[in-house]
Amino acid sequence: MRKTCIAIIAVLLPAAAFAQQGDGRNFQMPTDAGKTLPSKSATRSNPCASYGPGFVKVEGSDTCVKLGGAVSVGGGMSSGGR
Repeated sequence: MRKTCIAIIAVLLPAAAFAQQGDGRNFQMPTDAGKTLPSKSATRSNPCASYGPGFVKVEGSDTCVKLGGAVSVGGGMSSGGR
């Protein structure tokens, strides 16, 4: 058991050191941290409004979708008597 643990540590130690070294990039600050996102105009018409309320256009395509869902809970009980 002791030899197995030592072998696992010997294999993982160089891998952990390599992972910590990385490629030198700073992961603390995103590169686009100072940029602001463009706001969506409220005056823009909804091309999917003809399908009904709640339909939105998928960006980059001519597809309209409506997302929705439901949650249901059921329960049951039976007695073991005959």
